[in-house]
Amino acid sequence: MIIDTHTHLYLEEFQNDGIEAVNRAIHAGVEKMIFPNVDLATIAPMKSLQSRFPGNLSMAMGLHPTEVGECWQEDLHKIEEELRGGDKYVAVGEIGIDMYWDKTFRAEQMEVFSRQIDWALELDLPIIIHCREGLDEILEVFETKEKLPRGVFHSFGGSVEDVKRIRRYSDFYFGINGIVTFKNSKLREVLPEIGVERILLETDAPYLAPVPHRGKRNESAYIIHTAAHVAQNLSIGIDALAEITTQSAMALFGLE
Repeated sequence: MIIDTHTHLYLEEFQNDGIEAVNRAIHAGVEKMIFPNVDLATIAPMKSLQSRFPGNLSMAMGLHPTEVGECWQEDLHKIEEELRGGDKYVAVGEIGIDMYWDKTFRAEQMEVFSRQIDWALELDLPIIIHCREGLDEILEVFETKEKLPRGVFHSFGGSVEDVKRIRRYSDFYFGINGIVTFKNSKLREVLPEIGVERILLETDAPYLAPVPHRGKRNESAYIIHTAAHVAQNLSIGIDALAEITTQSAMALFGLE
């Protein structure tokens, strides 16, 4: 069994075949998947698809950094209400900092990230961190905390030095996806520094499809290609990799 620790099969890219995409993943051996939320508009479709496969799909609740705008306080309040409501969420996410698309709301992104970290600490939940050209800001927020929750740096594509900087604060997991299969990716050189015990497998579907599907819509069934690359680069069998990463994911997110 492989766990896709980060997939968005509920987004509009799957509006015609979301159920089929989940079934394809299960058929490929991906028996469990985690849906991180994006914004207020994604909550309903995420919950709808999860309700069809309650034994296979788990959810995380958070406000994505690219969705932090003028109405961020109102949006964040509604996200918090949802998180503290009756549904079971296995993490706060995805949350973090994104300076790639727009730096306008840099301070607001940091505040939103900080508050969501506090929720995770209060609720004893892990965090799913989105970091795109925002590691300095993320670590700046970390500096303000006496304690940090456990969590994962999702879609990690950083350097060995980035791994070392992050580990000065806590022993986070690192989510590895299709990026590792790209021809010019330097991530393969970073895997030994991370170590298999701290790797989680993910797709970030519908984005970042691995080779041989690069450039196409990604889906959770394709995680097997990422797993094969990771196993090869770490010189371990794919079954061993699947077992180790699955146990890590189940422990981090409290899955059964």
